Amino acid sequence: MTKLNSEEQEILDSYDNDEWYSVGTPERLAELKSYAEATLIQNRTITLQLSSLDLEAIQAKAKEEGISDQTLISSILHKYVTGSLVEIPQ
Repeated sequence: MTKLNSEEQEILDSYDNDEWYSVGTPERLAELKSYAEATLIQNRTITLQLSSLDLEAIQAKAKEEGISDQTLISSILHKYVTGSLVEIPQ
């Protein structure tokens, strides 16, 4: 077992002494549950047609981020459907 530093040991002792309690609201817990369930769903393949200009821009942005273009597209779509995609004014 890894040796714990003093702060880590203090946290573990606090947990073992039942000093921790949930502060999650039913709504937040339901939201987190839906995220967990979504991660268990197997990925499915789709075909998507994009303009050449859009695809090139996505590929360039993905390269900047150090990820694949498919990962970037998937991330954007996930953020959109979960309501966390926010437009930043330019």
